[in-house]
Amino acid sequence: MSKKTMTLNLTEPEMAALETLCDKKQMSKTQLVRQAIRLYQKVNERIEEGGKLYFEDDSSKEKSEIMML
Repeated sequence: MSKKTMTLNLTEPEMAALETLCDKKQMSKTQLVRQAIRLYQKVNERIEEGGKLYFEDDSSKEKSEIMML
């Protein structure tokens, strides 16, 4: 598979969030962005098929639906 190069412009808070996640996950920025794209793609596919995305609180079992734009 051939690869393409792109430039990504981020605000300072976005870059700080990216760097923090990279440190926590021990991933490069490229790896993290690729993973985020794949995750977003899968979530979007499921929502288009009529699925829903939730977070569930472990202790209370309360569910909160995540709204995707």
